Parts: sequence; C-alpha cells; structure tokens
Amino acid sequence: MKKLTSMRGFSAYRIWAQLPGLEISYLPDLVMFGAGIALFYGVLVVGRSWLGPFTPQVEISRSPLALVPYAGYSLLRITIAYLLSLAFTLVYGYVAAYNPRAERFMIPLLDVLQSIPVLSFLPTVMLAMVALFPGRQLGVEAGAILLIFTGQVWNMAFSFYASLKSIPNEMREAAKVYRFSWWQRFIEMELPFSAIGLVWNSMMSVAGGWFFLMACEMFVLGSRDFRLPGLGSYLQTAAGAGDTRSILWGVATMIAVIVLLDQFVWRPVIAWAEKFKVEQVESSDAPRSWVLDLIRHSRGLSQIRKKTVRPLAERLMLHFAHKQPSNDAEPRSPWKIWLMRLLVMLLLAGISYGVVRVVMILTGLHKTELQQTGIGLAATFLRVNLTLLIGALWTIPAGVAIGFNPRLARIAQPLAQIAASVPATALFPVVLLLLIRIGGGLGVGSIVLLLLGTQWYILFNVIAGAIAIPTDLKECCSVFRMQGIQRWKKLILPGIFPYLVTGMVTASGGAWNASIVAEYFHFKGHIYTTVGLGAIISQASDESNSKLLLVATVMMAATVVTINRLVWRRLYALAETRFRLET
Repeated sequence: MKKLTSMRGFSAYRIWAQLPGLEISYLPDLVMFGAGIALFYGVLVVGRSWLGPFTPQVEISRSPLALVPYAGYSLLRITIAYLLSLAFTLVYGYVAAYNPRAERFMIPLLDVLQSIPVLSFLPTVMLAMVALFPGRQLGVEAGAILLIFTGQVWNMAFSFYASLKSIPNEMREAAKVYRFSWWQRFIEMELPFSAIGLVWNSMMSVAGGWFFLMACEMFVLGSRDFRLPGLGSYLQTAAGAGDTRSILWGVATMIAVIVLLDQFVWRPVIAWAEKFKVEQVESSDAPRSWVLDLIRHSRGLSQIRKKTVRPLAERLMLHFAHKQPSNDAEPRSPWKIWLMRLLVMLLLAGISYGVVRVVMILTGLHKTELQQTGIGLAATFLRVNLTLLIGALWTIPAGVAIGFNPRLARIAQPLAQIAASVPATALFPVVLLLLIRIGGGLGVGSIVLLLLGTQWYILFNVIAGAIAIPTDLKECCSVFRMQGIQRWKKLILPGIFPYLVTGMVTASGGAWNASIVAEYFHFKGHIYTTVGLGAIISQASDESNSKLLLVATVMMAATVVTINRLVWRRLYALAETRFRLET
C-alpha cells in the first residue's frame, strides 16, 4: 500500500513536471484578466442598482459582513469623483495659467469654490441631481459623487496651475525653438513637469474624499433622509449610536482599502513619476514598486502598448503638429467677439443677481443673527490660523525628511495616507469624551479636529517639493558642505517654496471647510457645539434655515478670498519669479 501511494505521488510529480511552466511574464496578464472580469461583474451589479428606482429609506447595517460591499460602493464613488476632478484640473489649470484675462476671474473663483463647505453645496447639488434623474437611484448617487468631487478637486487644480506657472524659461524657449504645438507642449513638457506635484495632490484628494465620505453618503435635507450604502454611512451610523466596536471595524476596513490602494495604485504611480524629475544626475535611490515591475514585464500589456497606445499617440502628435501656432495675432471673427461679450454680460448679470439676493437676505436677518455670525467668523478665523501654524511646525521638517529619504518614504507614505484618510469624525467621539473629562471641551477639540483634517495638505505638498528638488543640487550642497540652517536657507526652503504655498492655500481653505464638522457635532442624541462660523452653517443646515446658511457661506467665502488676495497670491507671485527652478 505504501509502495502504491509513493508510485502515485511519483507519477503525479512526473506529469506535473512535464507540463509547461507558468512564466512570470504571464502573471500580470492573468491578474488583469481576472480584474477585468471582476470589474465587469461589478459594473453589472452597480448598474442594476443605480439605474433602478429610488430607495427612500435604506437601512444601514452595522454588521461586519456588510463592510465588504460598502467598501466597494464607497471606493467606486471616490474613483469616479477623482476622475472628474482630474479632468477638471487639467482643463481649468491650463486655461487659467495661459489666459491672463481668464486668470483674473478663474483664480478668485477657485478661491471662492474651495472655501465653500460641502454642506453648502449639498442642497443645490442634491436637488439638481434628483430633478435630473427623477425617481432613479442614479440621481442620489450622482449627487453624492459630485459632493465628493467638491472635496477633492481644489488642491489638485491649484497644484497644476502653480506647476505650469513655475516651468523654467529654458524649457519654454526650447519648446518654441522646436516649434511644438500646444498638444506637444502639453504632453512633452507641461504634464511631465507637473507630474510629481499632481500625483501627491491626487493622493491628498483621494484622502480628502475618504474624510468627507460621512457627510456625503448620509445626510438630511429638509424632511427627506438620504442614505447610501457605504463606509461613510456605516461610520456615521456607528458614531451616532456610540457603537465603538462598529467604528473600529469600519476604520479597520478603510485602512485595509487604503493600504491596498497604496500598493496597487499610488506606489507604482510614484515610481513611474520619478522619471519626470528635472535633474541632470540620476538619483541613486529612486522609489521602486513591485507592481510596476510586474506590469513592465507583461507580454500582453507590452503588445497593447505596441499595437494600440503608441500608434494612437503618434497619430495625435502628428495631427496636432500640423496646427502650428502663428506668431502673428489672428483677428477674431465677429461671432466670437459677440459670443465673448454675451458670456461676460451673462456672468455679470449672474453676479449682480447674487449680490442683490444676498443684500435682500441680509436686510431680512435679525441684528442678533448678524452679530452672532460676525463673532463666529472671528472665532473660526483664529482657530484656522492657529491650526495652520501648528500644522506647519511639524509637517515642514517631516515632509522634507520623507522627501529626501526614499526608504523612509516607503514606510511613512502609507501611514500618512491612512492618517489623512480616516475621517476624524469617526474617531472624534473618543477624543471629545477625553477632552470633556480633562476640561478642554469642544473649544480645544475643534482645533484637534481641524488639524486632523487639514495638516495633510501641507505635508503632502512639502513631500512633493522635497522630491522634486534635483539630485545634482543636493550633491552640490554636500560638496560645499552646506549643513543645518545654511542648507535650509540655500536649498530646502527655496526648493519647496512653490509647493509649500500651494499646501498652505489648500490647507487654509480645507480648514475653513472642515470647521462645519469641527464646531458642531452630533453624539448619542446630543449636540456639542462651540462659537464659530462652521457651527452656524451646520446648525442652519440642520434647521433648513436657507437665509442664514447663505449669509454664513458668503461671509466665509469672502474672508477666504480676501486672505488669498492679500497673502497667498503675493506669495504665489514670489514663487513664480524668485524661486522658479532655472538651469
């Protein structure tokens, strides 16, 4: 019997040995094939749900088994919102950087939009989407995606715009000498130069999408209760019930998804973007990714690039290369002139109507409400600036250390993504209870929550700036033995300055935005609040007080725009002139 068993094992081994081996180059193809089938199945399931009738009351289960489909729904919403944000960023940033007339309106408008809280977008966006898709679940889903979009897009747009404005003059002159078309200039120069900043701000945008997920997947609008199955609604339901066990399950699931995204998406993208670094000496310790190495050794993907991607790219390049820009200004046709005038008149009419409506609402408010709004504005202003100061004190040295040390970056990068992505409102009940026992209350807790939500904008941009500093400049400083304060003064601060300004601008807008959840909090049937403009906006949203909501939102937007005009725009101009990288 033992002999028969051994013979069977020997025969099976011989048969297995004679089979053709599975080469490593086919593994990515099998993985892509499996992922394609899973994606196709997911599209069918989601399409059946989204195109179905609207479900007015969705019961959010707190069972851990429900976390897998909830995570899939939330990840899909964030992915669609990110793709919309990327498309908006490329178009908006490009037009604002190269059209001086449009820049005068587009950048202040971007300041206004990034300062408007998600809850202020909520009524308009959700009612418009529900009206656009009446009786369909797609309307509510589209509304949630657009709300996530409003929490993702602004820092990406600022980063791309700042990168385009800081392209070295030598690169622009080379593009003119070789008579690049706008498409060649965009593909060969502008997009590669802005790649590092865009990648790190994309990571921050996705993290911001996770942060505001609780406000976007579960909310009350008047008498209607909108709930969507997802991680955000799961965490909000658990936090509202004070269910610590479910909160921990939800946070653990979110961390697992973030770690997988880091390994399969962001780490390969960071390793790929390293080749766009402007330097004359190649870095000796460049970031690597096993997923990127696996994709590069894929035979199937190599054939797709060879047969499809490259021919298409060459045809596009040849097509746009024949459309060379003329040095002489071409006269505009009359219909274009009239169209521009009509658009300007419509824009001015819309602005005038908005100003009149705001004035009418202001005259209809009570004096006490206006006084409370002014006091709340001052309190939130102090909290935001204190938050920026505390955040900058640790994020600047930490970001430089991570950007200068790829080995440290491999460890710190996923940890920073996790910390930036976990909604602070999910962990805030524990922090709030601790502060209440100590005696700090929500006055101190709001600053903690603002830090948890906004310091990452500074950190991720500083990391991108430190990575973008050319290796030859670092080696030059080492040759001349520049250390300590001299190294920071001559190399680090000038190198990261444009990225630091972008991080501070977006962190400032994000702090004002996050004040709506930091100053007004629901916990176990109680409402904890402190003096601030964010608390006024949240309370007005709960009470459906549209007049007070509009006035508080306008005051917040006006304050952010004024600060950006007086402070951040001047620092942007300084970054474009004095701290631009020139060779």
